[in-house]
Amino acid sequence: MAGLLSFLITLYMWCIIIRVIASWLNPSPFHPVVRQVLDFIYDITEPVLVEIRRFIPAIGGFDLSPLVLLIALQIVQNLLH
Repeated sequence: MAGLLSFLITLYMWCIIIRVIASWLNPSPFHPVVRQVLDFIYDITEPVLVEIRRFIPAIGGFDLSPLVLLIALQIVQNLLH
């Protein structure tokens, strides 16, 4: 069970990383596959990131919520092992 949870955490961490990179690159919104993937990633990450932003606002225009979430997930994943 811990192995499955660790895998899901890793998968979610990759979704956060993809979201951050996509926000830097600004991919074409007209490509249907890219749009569907990014919409899915946004839908599964935004609810958690919004909650983090309530406590840690953007600093100098930089949104630190993905970094905070990645660190928290890494801590949880390390506790599973």
